[in-house]
Amino acid sequence: MTTHIRQRYPSAAWIAALGIALLAFSATAQNNGSQNQITTFSVKEAGTGTGQGTQAFGVNTGGSIVGFYVDASSVSHVFLRDPDGRITTIDVTGAGTSAGQGTYAIGINTEGSIAGWYVDADNVMHGFLRTPDGWITPFDVKGAGTAAGQGTIAGDINDVGVIAGYYMDTNSVAHGFVRAPDGWITPFDAKGAGTAAGQGTFPQYFSCLTNAGAIAGFYADGSNAYHGFVRDTKGEITTFDVKGAGTAAGQGTFSESINQSEATTGYYSDTYSVAHGFKRDNHGDIITFDDKGAGTAAGQGTLPMGNNAPDDIEGYYVDPSGVAHGFVRATYGEITTFDAPGAGTLGPAQGIYQGTFPMTNNAEGAISGYYVDKSYVYHGFVRNR
Repeated sequence: MTTHIRQRYPSAAWIAALGIALLAFSATAQNNGSQNQITTFSVKEAGTGTGQGTQAFGVNTGGSIVGFYVDASSVSHVFLRDPDGRITTIDVTGAGTSAGQGTYAIGINTEGSIAGWYVDADNVMHGFLRTPDGWITPFDVKGAGTAAGQGTIAGDINDVGVIAGYYMDTNSVAHGFVRAPDGWITPFDAKGAGTAAGQGTFPQYFSCLTNAGAIAGFYADGSNAYHGFVRDTKGEITTFDVKGAGTAAGQGTFSESINQSEATTGYYSDTYSVAHGFKRDNHGDIITFDDKGAGTAAGQGTLPMGNNAPDDIEGYYVDPSGVAHGFVRATYGEITTFDAPGAGTLGPAQGIYQGTFPMTNNAEGAISGYYVDKSYVYHGFVRNR
């Protein structure tokens, strides 16, 4: 899909575009006059060229953050940032060392186990699990392809050690999977998922797997339109579409998060390719919302990324100038916006948007994410209450 900020399935080219651990700098600022504090950080070894830098994603209940940074050679490496700011960098043996290759991670659980993937020298992806003691276990889903852009992506891990993600088969079709703590892997597909390259079933990252085992994501049908799904703890899959979602290629419904109460959030792309937020409760009832500052042109709008246990929703909106800004929507609908200090204010260039991009919120209300500065370089941030 080309009208949104993030492509919806990975390849070596997608990973290189995403690419953006010791602390290089840290800044703290108050948020729009509130008491919320934003701390920015960059991994010392991160590159400073366009599309390089530090991207923070998952934040666990203790405040540890996982993400990845892209160095000056455009190779990716994972980082783990402790609540005190100490950063550990991680590379998986077998990861490639050319541009767009390397090690990626987005998911982290309460004890600090990390789920991620690495891209080898042939641009094939492989999943891995890293335990808090530093032990790394690589794995591949049976049926995953072995050509460039194919393979296994581990995107999420829950507190009992279950991992969810998807794999690209030999035809570059995506299929969901669940990996049990003993290593047993169960693949699955949403009914209606397409079977051509780039189509299929996509469980999402960092906050799309509950401790009970429910999974949220979306699938691309045979026309390359998208639809949300929730896979419950028994393995039954419910698909859904938000009213108003477009049906053309690249449009539709995108589930981005599920909390422990199995409420789901995400966004839908309408017939004009404008994004709007939604919340779907565990009974299937859906409400929609927009940030008042969101733009109304293609590629703009409101894009929720996560919802925590209290059901606060966080994400970003893209304004009429094509700049991203963070927001938090409280349980009863009040929306607060914020920007990371140093975030750029220019429109998109080379497929990169400037601004502030919240990714995950934990039960305590901490939000992790990244911002893109005026030089189109990425930096991590954490926003604490």
